[in-house]
Parts: sequence; C-alpha cells; structure tokens
Amino acid sequence: MTNPLYDQLFGIHAGKESTFLHLVDGTSLTHAAFLQTASQIAHALVDRGLKPGDRLAAQIEKSPEALALYAACVQAGVIFLPLNTAYTTEELRYFIDNSGARLVVCDARVREALSPVTEALGAGLDTLNADGSGSLMEAASQQPDTFETVARQADDLAAFLYTSGTTGRSKGAMLTQENLLSNARTLVEYWRFTEEDVLLHALPIFHTHGLFVATNISLLSGAAMIFLPKFDLDAMIAEMPRATTMMGVPTFYTRLLSDTKFDGELTAHMRLFISGSAPLLAETHKQFEARTGHRILERYGMTETNMNTSNPYDGERRAGTVGFPLPGVELKITDPASGETMPDGEIGQIEVRGPNVFKGYWQMPDKTAAELRADGFFITGDLGRVDEDGYVHIVGRNKDLIISGGYNIYPKEIELVLDEQPGVLESAVIGVPHADFGETVLAVVVPEPGVELDCDATLKAATTELARFKHPRKLLPVDNLPRNTMGKVQKNLLRERFGDIFSTA
Repeated sequence: MTNPLYDQLFGIHAGKESTFLHLVDGTSLTHAAFLQTASQIAHALVDRGLKPGDRLAAQIEKSPEALALYAACVQAGVIFLPLNTAYTTEELRYFIDNSGARLVVCDARVREALSPVTEALGAGLDTLNADGSGSLMEAASQQPDTFETVARQADDLAAFLYTSGTTGRSKGAMLTQENLLSNARTLVEYWRFTEEDVLLHALPIFHTHGLFVATNISLLSGAAMIFLPKFDLDAMIAEMPRATTMMGVPTFYTRLLSDTKFDGELTAHMRLFISGSAPLLAETHKQFEARTGHRILERYGMTETNMNTSNPYDGERRAGTVGFPLPGVELKITDPASGETMPDGEIGQIEVRGPNVFKGYWQMPDKTAAELRADGFFITGDLGRVDEDGYVHIVGRNKDLIISGGYNIYPKEIELVLDEQPGVLESAVIGVPHADFGETVLAVVVPEPGVELDCDATLKAATTELARFKHPRKLLPVDNLPRNTMGKVQKNLLRERFGDIFSTA
C-alpha cells in the first residue's frame, strides 16, 4: 500500500535538483532540498508522539518551512489543520479543542499566550517563525533527511479546513487524499499547467486557494513558484517578468491596475491570470483586458470542495460568471424548499457532487446530514443559476437572500446595477429588519476615489432598472467594505453595523 497524496505530489520530485521555490531574497530551493526538510520535520513530528490520523494545528506565517510542514504531515499520515494567522487566542482554543489537535505549531510571538490553552487541552506546542527559526526546526535539524513514508489510502483524511463561521461555530471540513488529488489533477489539465510554468504565489497558505489549489497544482505539474510572503505591489511587479501564471483574489488585480507600471509589456510573457475566493467586478475585467490584453479566468470553489467550476482556458471567459462545472464535477440548481432540480435560467441553491467533495464535518453528524445528501450532492449554501449557454452565475449566499414583504430579493442583481452607476466603485446590498416588511433592502456603496456621491441621484438612476420591490430603501456611502483575508465581503458585519437603521424605537 502506498500514500497516494505524498507519492503523486511530493515523492515524484525526490532527488530532483530543479527549482521548486524562488524566494523573495533572491535565493531558491530545489525540490530535493524541500523534501529533505519535509522529511526532517516528519521525524520531529513522530518524536513528538504523533501517529497517523492525529491532527496537527498550525498558525504560522508563510515560509518554505511552513509549506514543508504540510508535506511532512502528508508523509507521516498526520492530518494537517492550517489556521488563519489573524485568529485570536480564544478562537484558537475552539479549533484546538474541536479538532483534538495533538500538536500545535505557532509563531514564537504568541507562544506565551497560547501555552495555557494547549496545556489545558493536552496538546503539545512548538514554534515556527517566518524566518524558519523556532523549536520545531531546531528539533528537525537534528533528524535524518529521509523518512519512510507512512502508508495511507485515498479515502484517508489528509486535512481539516474550518469554515469561516459567520453564522454559528466554524465547522471542520474533512478532506481526504482523493479530494485533494482529484481536484489537482483536473486543474492541471484544465488550466494547462506544465513543468515549464512559474506561478507567482502571493496568497496565504492557510486557505484552500493558496495551499490546495496553487501549491498542489504546482507540485503535480512540476511547476516552480515565486513564493512571496504576502501580496506586495512592488514585489509583484518586480517578480512578474519571470512568472508565467498568477493566482489571486480580486484585490490583487485592482491593486495591480492602480500602478501604471503594470501594463501589456510587463505581462507579455504571462500565460494565465486566475481569480477566485470572491467575485471579480465586471469593471475590473474590462480594465485588466484593456491594459494588458489578458482576460482573467474566474473560477468558483469552496472550503468543502476545492474547485467546482471554471471559465474555459480556450473559449469565452465571461465576466460575471464562474464558467462551467469542471470535468468530473456535477452541478445542479435546486429549489431550497423541496430539493427538486430547477430549469436552466431559474435561481436556486447550488449543489455539487464529485470526487472533490469533502467527507463531512468533523464531529458534526447533524450538520453533515443537513448539507451533504445521501446521494453525494453537497448543498453549497450559494444561490445561482445556469444560463442558456451553460455558464454558472453566482447570485449570492443563501443566508444573504432578502425576503421583503414576501418577495425573494437577490442582492447580486441589485449590486450589478449599482456598480454600473457613475461614481460607484463597488456596492454591497443587505437585508435589514423592517417593521412592515420583515426585511427591507439597504445598499452600502463605496464611491470612486475623489468622488462625492449624490446618493439620491444614484439611487434614482439605479432603480429605473429594477422592479419596485427590489428598490433599496436607502443608499449609504462608506470608505470601504469589510472583507475577510481572502477578499470576500463580510455582509454579516454590515448587518451588525446597520441592522437597526430603520428601527422605530
């Protein structure tokens, strides 16, 4: 018996002196050197008492060693749990407790605060810093640079990823080796990745996008990565001449467009720009293509499924859509109440099925049963439709649906109209409590830089395109919209901030 995930992502590069990581300090790391580090870490984990199936929680800064920790967990059969570096100690307490993590790896700066938590929960604690220092690497440096890979099966768990938890407690999505491998295989072929590619990587690696999409694709295809600690505009522009591909969130692209040095000449050798994790504005699509001649490829994925759909590599990459279901992935639009499949063109909840779909939520059988049907279809919680050409449109989250006076109102439809108004950079539409209608529509808009928006005129112009029951009751200008680390607008925070705006109290 083998270890499919390790064998196909990492083991195939054993002994290779080809470059895997280009680092910001000008140095590079070969595949062979990276795997030697991973093997040393795997030995250190075993010395810490970790066994196959144990969980390791890591809240650490992005670094080659942090990525090697992922490889080490795969090699040792340990379930890897990457955690957002922005989480507080109290938030970490929940993840460590819920996952039953046997070992926690953190930055040395938070060791003192985290130590009482891990002690109380019976977990070990090691440090790993952005520069590669820390107790874990000190222990690993004394270990052999080869490790006998632990046998695992395709259905064995490889990772936990916790959902963002905007409603209730975060849920630990259990991802198997085959979940991760099948998606990487599909994307390598669909997006045409080869060992000739160099991926510009500025994403965090505690999230699906940066870890299980960008990194796994690079490993499976043999591509190299320019491994930036985080998004830095000057560094992105400086490094782009030696890259062939880039993955990013929408804010990456808007920031690149803000610099006049970012133009067609700078991107002439680039093969592909991919965007995800949050919707890309149609205006950004237009500006990007006008400036560079490249059409951004937008796709759609989730914590529980990795990637589900993608705009085509060849063919029209249609703004405002997330393309077609990936090969091997089934997608249908269903009625939220009955679960019946709806005709093309109608809005309903998006359900997906395929080898990429997770195994369930850790220790939450009721949640698993509510969202993962017996026939394998996962109820994503996203609302969408499929147009006459087969392109998938995301309309919003089910929890963001506004029901006002008995009418269903989809925020995205109103946002698209508002975003087209002069002086509006972007918008977010939410439902807030209303005494007469139950909920009513509130529009929050960000004006373009230097623009003093006439809210009444903007609202009047926008509502000419919308049925009366969809009209926002009020339009509020703000400096920016609250976003999570992956660029998604956090509408729950907007609802908290403005929820009592129409209160009669």
